[in-house]
Amino acid sequence: METEIPAMLTSRYSLFPDEHFTFHSSRMRMMKVSPEELKKMDIDSDRCALELSDARVDVMAYACLVAIMCQGAGYHSVSQARLSKTVAGNASDAPVLSSAGALIDSLHMLDYKKVAIITPYMKPLTQQVIDYIEAAGIEVVDAISLEVSDNLQVGRLDPMDLVSHANRLNIGQADGVVLSCCVQMPSLPAIQVVQDRLDKPVLSASVATVYQMLKTLGLKAQVPNAGHLLSGAF
Repeated sequence: METEIPAMLTSRYSLFPDEHFTFHSSRMRMMKVSPEELKKMDIDSDRCALELSDARVDVMAYACLVAIMCQGAGYHSVSQARLSKTVAGNASDAPVLSSAGALIDSLHMLDYKKVAIITPYMKPLTQQVIDYIEAAGIEVVDAISLEVSDNLQVGRLDPMDLVSHANRLNIGQADGVVLSCCVQMPSLPAIQVVQDRLDKPVLSASVATVYQMLKTLGLKAQVPNAGHLLSGAF
């Protein structure tokens, strides 16, 4: 969240030189990616949203996809409504998005019925992500779990390794590929490479979050070399 989303927003300056973004973050604690720590992390999201509302930002995004998805189908709507109420109590009208909601909403906007995904999670957590996506009416035709439980190690994975991982996906029936179903696992340098290689639309949780942020701000959803969703066509 703190690396790829600012990278995408600032890379727009070559296309839209009058734009300027500042980026603000507040952290929920979590070291091991486990259901127990993810639940504790989610409870902390109200504190983070309240802190960020002091900055009078124009849009907020809750980063952790799996912290939302492991709470059960449709929880992103519950979370976003609660956090919106929290920031409104601090006289902020900033819309609150989430990476989980952004991914689901973007896949619906694209009218994708079937996707293949890659996650850094242990297989049980990946299954919860699959269940969440499928509960939203989108079939997951194949999934790869990299099974990295240490959150710091997830952030240090080489994004270009996703090129070879993507080659192992069964994408024959997929409308698109979610190259990183996690904003902590880096993927931005590989998005366009994998899309060109597979000849399938490729996105990530971070890409979907940026798309929804830009649409919320009333800006054109275009970022160089960030795949189909941010091509400017939508």
